[in-house]
Amino acid sequence: MGRHSSAPSRGWFTKVRAVLAGAVVLGVGGAVTLAAWNDSEFATGTFAASTFGIVGSTNGTQFSEHTQADDAATLAFAVPSGGMSPNTTVYALFSVKTTAASTVGGTVALTATSTNSDGLGGYLTYGVRVINGTTCNTSTFSSGTEVVEPGAPLSANGTATTSVQKAGGNTVNYCFAITMSSSTPNSMQGTSVTPSWKFVATSDS
Repeated sequence: MGRHSSAPSRGWFTKVRAVLAGAVVLGVGGAVTLAAWNDSEFATGTFAASTFGIVGSTNGTQFSEHTQADDAATLAFAVPSGGMSPNTTVYALFSVKTTAASTVGGTVALTATSTNSDGLGGYLTYGVRVINGTTCNTSTFSSGTEVVEPGAPLSANGTATTSVQKAGGNTVNYCFAITMSSSTPNSMQGTSVTPSWKFVATSDS
């Protein structure tokens, strides 16, 4: 009886072996999940914006900026000293190019102020063409490329755009022709009008 109660049973050894085996399995599994390698790569970039602007000239040689309506360039129309009479036409040049600092080219569109046709302006028509050179007269106008069809009201916008190259690479010479209608009434004698136009430049993408 005494020997039987003090000796470990076969079942006890089996339980001990099972616990130890379980501990070994758990230890091996933990070591595998802790071992890992890693590395990284980084990238960056620098971006700069282009510059774009235009300048204008009434003689084709001296250019400056006229960015506000109050600072508009005065076109040199050869209006007779006594004023225009019905059926007369006068001409004037306006030249446009990009600034020397412009890093891109673009296009230029001509727009007219809506009040240009008020008062005496209602009896004046105009046309605009791009010409070669800076001499704007009947001859050069007739051979130019049309921007505003002759006979259009002073409030009409241009129907074609022109291209300007970067850094002042080319000059666009616009020739304006203003005509007083033969039907201008006597009530318009001695009156005047000051129409204005805007050249809107858009850079290339």
